[in-house]
Amino acid sequence: MAEGNQSIVTEFILSGLTDKPELQLSLFLLFLGIYLFTVLGNLGMIILILLSSHLHTPMYFFLSSLSFIDLCYSTVITPKMLVNFVAKKNVISYQECMTQLYFFIAFIISEGHMLSAMAYDRYVAICNPLLYNVTMSYQICSWMVGGVYSMGFIGATIHTLCMLKVVFCKANKINHYFCDLFPLMELACSSTFVNEIVLICLSAFNIFIPSLAILGSYIFIIASILRIKSTEGRFKAFSTCSSHFSAVAVFFGSAAFMYLQPSSVNSMDQGKVSSVFYTTVVPMLNPMIYSLRNRDVKLALNKLFQKK
Repeated sequence: MAEGNQSIVTEFILSGLTDKPELQLSLFLLFLGIYLFTVLGNLGMIILILLSSHLHTPMYFFLSSLSFIDLCYSTVITPKMLVNFVAKKNVISYQECMTQLYFFIAFIISEGHMLSAMAYDRYVAICNPLLYNVTMSYQICSWMVGGVYSMGFIGATIHTLCMLKVVFCKANKINHYFCDLFPLMELACSSTFVNEIVLICLSAFNIFIPSLAILGSYIFIIASILRIKSTEGRFKAFSTCSSHFSAVAVFFGSAAFMYLQPSSVNSMDQGKVSSVFYTTVVPMLNPMIYSLRNRDVKLALNKLFQKK
């Protein structure tokens, strides 16, 4: 990746979450537990959906894709962060840094668009149930998931190509626990004006468009729920929507706080806290929010254990 770049810097040092030695072990154990829970939860969700035939529906097809995305971008970030807690100097090469940046951006963009695809699926299921099987056919769902990944990897390619043109000549200590856009631009010796414009434009698109799609879907969903006469039916539907909306609010809120402000205003210490939510907390919570409170998933687990 570095062949076409004129950078003098060949490796970076990640500063991590904190420089206090007394907190390193506690944070290592905390984030190791979070990562193991994330891997087990999301991988278990994918396997359960594959093995349970009655979960082979559009809703769970999207859910398995979301679990895969969560598993991937958590794995891109967390293992390197854990190394930082036990190593005296957490070094990452230029090539590794750009690779981490590329895949992180690809999966984080895909996450936002996947959440909007899931919201649309719920909109069709609640507002147009008679047309659900036609509207959300396997072919259409496959195209939607393909579009989600395409958006992610196209965005990642644009951001990474812009970053490859940035020259790093002196400072090499990244004030973050992974290679992200703002911390890297702070180290640049060359102009980052183009990078900032691209960042604001693509971030606005990849945050506002899915957010508007989710908000629009939920407006129609809530309107349909209010027409349900059964109190129990309304409560159940609202409960499902509130869980999904909570995860959406945490993900988009923390991402917007990090990326939709100028670099002169953005504080990297605040950015680290914000980043922790969408890189570690959200991937851990998603299996619980979308799965463990779901009756179909509990039924599938019971059947699987009975067969064992």
